[in-house]
Amino acid sequence: MKNVQNGKRAKKNFSPFINSSFFVNFIVIILSIFLLCLSFNFQIVPPILNRGIQPATFPKILLSLIIFLSFVLFFLSLKKPWKKNYKLKFPFYLTVISFILFGIFSKIDFFLGISVLSFFVSYFWGEKRISYLFLVAVLFPIIVFIFFEVILGLRFPQGIITNLYYN
Repeated sequence: MKNVQNGKRAKKNFSPFINSSFFVNFIVIILSIFLLCLSFNFQIVPPILNRGIQPATFPKILLSLIIFLSFVLFFLSLKKPWKKNYKLKFPFYLTVISFILFGIFSKIDFFLGISVLSFFVSYFWGEKRISYLFLVAVLFPIIVFIFFEVILGLRFPQGIITNLYYN
């Protein structure tokens, strides 16, 4: 009782809308809803010119998935709040370097860029077995290529490796 009278009681914030995860998720959701609304204004391609899916379909699916996952992330953070870590760890910087390498290698060949990115990100986040790294570097780009080329009907940009397939 004396703790309450002296004001020494721990102040707990029971509002789920005052934590930082809410603000980040709120911004992501609002931005995604805005972009989703913009995607409804895309032109419909006539069936004779359409190769694969309509141009607006993929952004709608992707943005809906981002909105859904942001809601899931928010509700998970209510159940178990995230630790506040103000110092970025070293693998984060290595991952940023991996994306820079992806940008460089994707100018040569997009398929090669995805391979380099998947190899280095896997390595920097702890996978040290070379056989698994090469498996990821080869298998993941092939799966992405098959998904975009066969299922969605979209072509990869021209490059060294993709020209072997297209020509």
